[in-house]
Amino acid sequence: MDLAYICEWEKRPKSNHCPSIPLVCAWSCRNLIAFTTDLKNEEENDLTHMIHILDTEHPWDVYSINSGHIEIITCLEWDQSGSRLLSADADGHIKCWGMKDHLANSWENTVGSMVEGELVVALTWLHNGVKLALHVEKSGASNFGEKFSRVKFSPSLTLFGGKPMEGWIAVTISGLVTVSLLKPNGQVLTSTESLCRLRCRVALADIAFTCGGNIVVATSDGSSSSPVQFYKVCVSVVNEKCKIDTEILPSLFMRCTTDPARKDKYPAVTHLKFLARDMSEQVLLCASNQNSSIVECWSLRKEGLPVNNIFQQISPGVVDKQPMILKWRILSATNDLDRVSAVALPKLPISLTNTDLKVANDTKFYPGLGLALAFHDGSVFIVHRLSLQTMAVFYGSSSQRPVDEQAIKRQRAAGPLVHFKAMQLSWTSLALAGIDNHGKLSMLRISPSMGHALDMNMSLRHLLFLQEYCMVTGYDWWDILLHVQPNMVQNLVEKLHEEYMRQNAALQQVLSTRIIAMKAALCKLSSSTVARVCDYHAKLFLIAISCTLKSLLRPHFLNTPDKSPGDRLTEICSKITDIDIDKVMINLKTEEFVLEMTTLQSLQQLIQWVGDFVLYLLASLPNQGSPVRPGHSFLRDGASLGMLRELMVVIRIWGLLKPSCLPIYTATSDTQDSMSLLFRLLTKLWLCCRDETHPSEPDDTLIDECCLLPSQLLIPNIDWLPINDGIISKLQNKQLVRLQFGKAPGLVGHTISSQFDVFVRAPGQPKIDHLRRLHLGAYPTEECKSCTRCGCATMLKSPNKTTAVKQWEQRWIKNCLCGGLWRRMPLSYS
Repeated sequence: MDLAYICEWEKRPKSNHCPSIPLVCAWSCRNLIAFTTDLKNEEENDLTHMIHILDTEHPWDVYSINSGHIEIITCLEWDQSGSRLLSADADGHIKCWGMKDHLANSWENTVGSMVEGELVVALTWLHNGVKLALHVEKSGASNFGEKFSRVKFSPSLTLFGGKPMEGWIAVTISGLVTVSLLKPNGQVLTSTESLCRLRCRVALADIAFTCGGNIVVATSDGSSSSPVQFYKVCVSVVNEKCKIDTEILPSLFMRCTTDPARKDKYPAVTHLKFLARDMSEQVLLCASNQNSSIVECWSLRKEGLPVNNIFQQISPGVVDKQPMILKWRILSATNDLDRVSAVALPKLPISLTNTDLKVANDTKFYPGLGLALAFHDGSVFIVHRLSLQTMAVFYGSSSQRPVDEQAIKRQRAAGPLVHFKAMQLSWTSLALAGIDNHGKLSMLRISPSMGHALDMNMSLRHLLFLQEYCMVTGYDWWDILLHVQPNMVQNLVEKLHEEYMRQNAALQQVLSTRIIAMKAALCKLSSSTVARVCDYHAKLFLIAISCTLKSLLRPHFLNTPDKSPGDRLTEICSKITDIDIDKVMINLKTEEFVLEMTTLQSLQQLIQWVGDFVLYLLASLPNQGSPVRPGHSFLRDGASLGMLRELMVVIRIWGLLKPSCLPIYTATSDTQDSMSLLFRLLTKLWLCCRDETHPSEPDDTLIDECCLLPSQLLIPNIDWLPINDGIISKLQNKQLVRLQFGKAPGLVGHTISSQFDVFVRAPGQPKIDHLRRLHLGAYPTEECKSCTRCGCATMLKSPNKTTAVKQWEQRWIKNCLCGGLWRRMPLSYS
């Protein structure tokens, strides 16, 4: 493990961020981190309980919320989509926070619930019934269905038709369980019930789910001499009211309290966690004293109950099944450790065919099998979640013990050691975020090999397997990129493409845009592939335009064949290889292309981009042997060229209806038909590479004609995406980066040589809305948002109200075309 970056607060004289007690943090599947601090105002002598939300790629761009909680915040919990956050306090108030305008740095409180006067000790969202298991032993399989399988898992509560009902469940300090359900009409249905008849103090609790749709709650009163209690909770809706039923399950005593040598050594239970939200059969317990701790891992198993022979002889001839009981058995325990300050559990749902410890130890190099323990001396250990054997170690600056006596005295005089008070593992377990007792955020890399010496191929296989998992689930893959070195990029892109091409056609179609976005994210990490990033984003944009424009076509008669006009357009354009655009048009039913004039005019900016892009590609064909520049990969991409050819035909037909919607070209001759010329050259290029198995080189005639293009038409400057201002490309040299909240760093990205000058924006250069293709001027007056991953910028509010433009904008209202989240930008974005 090593530190990637540290982000800390600016020291202010009047007010200061100090860590709250207890400090809590949460990490979403979209790689958003939420954590708490208290804002101390010395003048008014009061505390404001703050929630901070940040994106791991832009940690300095933190969004700080005055939570409105009167008491200390005790719980934070993301939902399964990573777009909503729950917070709970010591007074029983639970608030649900949602993105405002789908912006990652703008949040608002939408709904909530309350159990007045009750400190909330555990909180989580109800399970939605979706669980995808990873099969580590099948990571080399070709089919995604073998590597990642859907586990049969029932939602905590279902609506009519089996749809899971949203809501949350919380446990309070006095032994109450409260469930809040979000009704489709926006109302919150809340019910509260006691966990058992005899209510008692609950100092620690955790919540897990069973595959049958039940909920399991584990509680402890904080004393190691008391049993750890378990309860089954069933939630139902009866007569529009929420009903909660509870049942007591087998309990356990920690092993350290039954050992005579350690009976009174660890008086307090300090941590109680299920190993996973959907794994109620395994629990992690930590007991501590002032200086040290011990950690135990327990498993719930079915065991046969022995029956006396007398009872077996009562019914001879009838083979009775042996009665079974549930019993907690200890799997493993540690020796005496330094005092544990925080625990972070893995979120990867790894499925082992055999949970025997030997099998677990054989695969212990895999990061998803490890959990993190932070200690008061500043160190962090990754230990196996079943055997608790150490897999990796990180020593903070304060945990490296001084060697001389004078240094020991100086260290003691300096005050308490810096240590993590809250930690969270990322969703692939390749990164660890920790908040220390100074309120500072530290981001740690966790090696895929977990300290084992693995060859490059094995490391690549680990990263590739997790990339495929993110591609299938839709989770963000930022934490995987932390481990990708420039010399690995080309290999990973090729292997990712190979694995993708092995899947069936239906799955390929579902993942088609996601894999392009993933390739773009990888290529950004190497100076030799950075130009291809533009190609991938242009391809995403082209696919979106093609889908939108084709969806506007309507069949002329209701009783039409199965194929839509868009499908027929693709089929006809692929069959007819004529280089004359008008001859291709003759084979189409032009009545299916009739649209309103206002609709056609509103699409002109997108149509212009298609025309400009075709011209740019053809003009760059003669220079294909020069250093790689944006657009190069399109010259060998038959599918993309075919898509451009289809759009040229559609645009040509629409130009007959509304000439002003056609792309505008600056030509040297007034009589020249620019679209016919470009279509002819585009078709010739497409014919060379439409057969991917046997592509041919463009002939000299085509190259000569493309050489003449600059003398016939003015070649446009394509406004490519600027190089992103994120942190990921600055972390590859493994040097620690120090950042400050609220202050963008003056970091320089890749060394841009002259061959990449297309990326560089001069100060005062006009900005562009990358998705609407509208010019915003050098200093935009409209509020804009940009993608947290690719840097794509667009206006927050739409300037156009036509239906066609709304349909286009709905494609990326929640996420960028690359799948990244949006964040609000200052007016003078660069």
